[in-house]
Amino acid sequence: MTENWLEEPPAAQWHDLLLDSQDITSFLNDFTQMIAGYLAGDGDEVWCAVTLLRERKSTCVASSSDRAAALDEIQYGFGDGPCLTAAREHRIVHVPDMRLEYRWPGYKDAAAANGIISVLGLPFELEDGARAGLNVYSDQPNKYDDAAIEEIHREVLIASKALRLAIRMARYQDREAHMDAAMRSRTTIDLAVGIIMGQNKCSQDDAFNVLKTASSSRNVKIRDLAANIVAGLGKGPAKTHFDG
Repeated sequence: MTENWLEEPPAAQWHDLLLDSQDITSFLNDFTQMIAGYLAGDGDEVWCAVTLLRERKSTCVASSSDRAAALDEIQYGFGDGPCLTAAREHRIVHVPDMRLEYRWPGYKDAAAANGIISVLGLPFELEDGARAGLNVYSDQPNKYDDAAIEEIHREVLIASKALRLAIRMARYQDREAHMDAAMRSRTTIDLAVGIIMGQNKCSQDDAFNVLKTASSSRNVKIRDLAANIVAGLGKGPAKTHFDG
């Protein structure tokens, strides 16, 4: 490879890219598109995708194009391949010429049939047991020499730092959202209990038991039933006796 290899290395751009992205998927899509653009030579095309390993199945979470995502799906169909191996075993896997490859016999034939000659898989450095890899596909043999692979790996390691930060941010936002939802749910339930207390002249405990019993008998979540009671308050007397 590589007269055109990373004339302007994108490493310094990853954190800016993260700040400009709305979520992790947007960041990774931009990441794969940028890497694919830098790797493509004159007249060549490169396809990049990110695979996330899950307990039951692998998932393409981002790609530089629809073709890149489809190429990942070929590996998933066989349950193995260079990029899945890279993510699972946390090592770089390089296939200079798929036509000469002896590993992954089913996959290599399918990849070659789809015009893929060289493949490169590089693991991300993540936390808490998370495993993911960058998949790089080319229709040219011997696309990357050792220096190029080392440079791509460096970019992945730097991007991994931004990705770890993005994952932490997403987890924090999820916790905040869950806490906010729980507080809203608790407030709605408290309001519904107050309505039941007022209309049934009963204690708070009795009112909550009425709500809980109705929720169980109607197979409706307490918070949803409470929301209906609160929403119905301004539309005339709310039915809180739950007769019949």
